Amino acid sequence: MPVEPTARRDVAIACHHPRLRLDRRAVKRVIHTLDAEFPKSPLTARKAKLAAPPPGELSLVFLTDPALAQLHADFLDDPTITDVITFEGDPALGTAGEICVSADAALRHVAGRFSSAATRQRAFSDELTLYIVHGWLHLTGYDDLVPAKKRAMRRAEARAMELLRRHGSLPRFTTSRS
Repeated sequence: MPVEPTARRDVAIACHHPRLRLDRRAVKRVIHTLDAEFPKSPLTARKAKLAAPPPGELSLVFLTDPALAQLHADFLDDPTITDVITFEGDPALGTAGEICVSADAALRHVAGRFSSAATRQRAFSDELTLYIVHGWLHLTGYDDLVPAKKRAMRRAEARAMELLRRHGSLPRFTTSRS
C-alpha cells in the first residue's frame, strides 16, 4: 500500500531522455515515502546518523549519458560517464537540491543480464529507482567517497529500497524505441 504522507515536499521532474517513459506521480511517491518513512525506520535510527531530509523543493532530472557526462565535466571537472550526480540546494531559496540520473546507465546495467523481458524491465525500473535513492541519501548526509562510508551508503540504499518495496512505492520506468 503506497504511503501518502501529510506534509509533502514539492518534487519537480524533468525528463530529458528521449526514450524514457515514467509516471510522475509514482516517481514523486518515491521521494515522499523516503521523506516520511526512512528517517523513522528503526534500522536507520540505529545504524546511521541521518540528517533530516533537507526542506524545500527537490528536482529530479532524467538524462542521457552524454548529458550527464557534460554536467559531470562542467561542475565536477570530470568528463566521464556516471550514473547519478546530486547538487545540494539552498534552503534560503526553498530548494532541497537536484538529483540528476542517467537512464542510459540503468539500461546498460541490466543489458544482457536477464533472459525475460519482464525481468529485465523490473530490473531497469529498480536500478533507476536506486539512482534516485542514492541521490536522496546524499542530500541527507550520506557520502560514498571512502570505503567505510561507501559501505554505509550501500546498506542505507538496501534499507531504502526495501522500504519502498514494502510500501508499494517502486515506480515503473519504460523506454520506447527510437
